[in-house]
Amino acid sequence: MDKDSFITEHENFILTTASRYCRRYITKSDDEWSESLIAFDHAIDTFDDSKGNFLTYARVVIEHRLTDYFRSQNRYTSEMDIEPAVFTGASEDDSETGIALRQQIAVKSSVNDENPLRDEILALTEELKKYEISFTELVSCSPKAAKTKTACRRIVAMITADEALMADFMRTGRLPGKKITEKLKIPPKILERHRKYLVTAVLIVSGEYPGLADYIGLEEL
Repeated sequence: MDKDSFITEHENFILTTASRYCRRYITKSDDEWSESLIAFDHAIDTFDDSKGNFLTYARVVIEHRLTDYFRSQNRYTSEMDIEPAVFTGASEDDSETGIALRQQIAVKSSVNDENPLRDEILALTEELKKYEISFTELVSCSPKAAKTKTACRRIVAMITADEALMADFMRTGRLPGKKITEKLKIPPKILERHRKYLVTAVLIVSGEYPGLADYIGLEEL
C-alpha cells in the first residue's frame, strides 16, 4: 500500500487522536487537522518497526506537533463537545458537569458540518432505543471506581469475545448475568448498577463504532 492510501485509510484515526488531545471534535476544516496530518505523514517517514506499534508512535507524534502548534498560537482550547466522562463516570448525572454533558451531546448530535463521529453517535442513539437506553443516561450509569471500571471492561471483553454469548445477547437484549458472575467472579450488583453502560459498551465494541470505541478507550477489547 502506498503512503497516500495508507493515510487515507487512517484519516479517522488521525481525526480521533486530534479530537481527544484537543478536547473537542476536530474536522478537516480545522487547522488542527492539517497539523495532525503533517505529523502522521512524518510518523510514517520516521517510524522504526523494531520499536513497537506504529499507531502508538503516530499518536505521540501527532500530540507533540499539536503541543508545538498551540504553543506557537499561544492558546489551547479546553472546549469539548462530549467528554469521555460520559462513558467513564467522571461526573455525576445531576451535577453541573453532568447537565453540561447532556447539553453537549444534544449540540453534538445536531450539528451539520463534517464530523467523523456524528454519524456514529446518531446511529448508536437509535440503536440504544431498542434497549430502552438514552445516550444521556450514560453519565449516571457509568462506573466511577477504578475497580468497577476494570470489572466492567472484563465483562465487555468476555461477551464480545464469545460468539455464542454475543448471539444470545443480540437475540434477547440481555446480559448473560449468571455466566458472567460464575466465570469472572464479579458481584451481581455490578451488573445491576451498570447494565446500561455495559450494554452500550458491548454495542460499541461489537458494532460499527470504531471512532467511539477508540475515543472511550475500548478499541483494544
